[in-house]
Amino acid sequence: MKKKFIAASAVFSAMALSLSACAQAPDQSSGSSAAATTASSGSASSGAFKACIVSDSAGFSDKSFNQTSLAGVEKAASELGIPTAKVESKDDKDYAVNIQSMVDAKCTIIVSVGFLLEKATVAAAKANPNIDFAIVDSQPENAPSNLKPLIFNTAESSFMAGYLAAGLTKTGKVGTFGGMKIPTVTIFMDGFAQGVDYYNTQKKKSVQVLGWDAKKQDGQFVPQPNPFQNVAGGKTTAQTLINQGADIVLPVAGNAGNGALQVVQSTGGKANAIWVDADGCKTQPSYCSSIVSSVYKGMDVAVFAAIKAAKDGSFSGDPYVGTLANGGTGLSPFHTFDSKVPSDLKSELTTIKADIASGKIKITSAAQPKK
Repeated sequence: MKKKFIAASAVFSAMALSLSACAQAPDQSSGSSAAATTASSGSASSGAFKACIVSDSAGFSDKSFNQTSLAGVEKAASELGIPTAKVESKDDKDYAVNIQSMVDAKCTIIVSVGFLLEKATVAAAKANPNIDFAIVDSQPENAPSNLKPLIFNTAESSFMAGYLAAGLTKTGKVGTFGGMKIPTVTIFMDGFAQGVDYYNTQKKKSVQVLGWDAKKQDGQFVPQPNPFQNVAGGKTTAQTLINQGADIVLPVAGNAGNGALQVVQSTGGKANAIWVDADGCKTQPSYCSSIVSSVYKGMDVAVFAAIKAAKDGSFSGDPYVGTLANGGTGLSPFHTFDSKVPSDLKSELTTIKADIASGKIKITSAAQPKK
């Protein structure tokens, strides 16, 4: 039986702030176009369906987590022909007031992006039972029925990434680091480390993981403040791992992971990266030559599905769990590395994927989602 998410620490207290304190006025759109405004659109105020989204502090241009989630809202605008709105958080203290701004904008469904928004989202959902809510990467305890968790068992896909990294390393050392020590970050690091361990067992090798000790649940994280936006901090953290001998690095740090991409690219191919959340060669094309693969999460698919269900009247608070089996998470194509990944390693990864999906290979992480 999979363990529950670690209970969130108190990220911030619920705040009764005025809308004028919002970090940024919500952007509103109808269909695929968007225009900034501080008021609800006429169609929304008259009772039309409206889908809205609130980012975490990394913002919608993070080339990863928030950007992929926003793509689900944009798809809904285009394919369902509905008005949408978005508000970008600049700091953790913005979450409660930004969610309230979407309530005030008369949104039918509000999607919040990230574990750090859990407390504010739960509070808003309880206070507004007639509004549907969905939260990406969080599974709150005792959530109200109008709040749908959109979660991903990235320990499974990160296990494959760890096996891949172990099979490609030339130095015998690979590394990973996180933005913050929170479940949605450490789940990647747990899976990655266990994938390396599995490779060592299967191949009788001794590839070392730098940056994360799965037994101690401790490792390397980007320095505060605003670690997910601290690109310089991500660069320094990645450089430390590379200086210690890692030639493949998995940054689980949002926008700060761009610092790792800068570092590996500067090595001229001596070190490379595995990206997370989205296919890095699509979101970070200038770094594609340094990205072996990516551990993707289908956040755009899950967000779109939640919005469509809300519009169709079939919305429920039952969690969506993305897995290898249902395609909600996995490894992206190798792109420029396709010819550099041996065929036997590709075949082994295919077998591992099937064995994880069937339960033959069991992965343990305190951060794995509940079924």
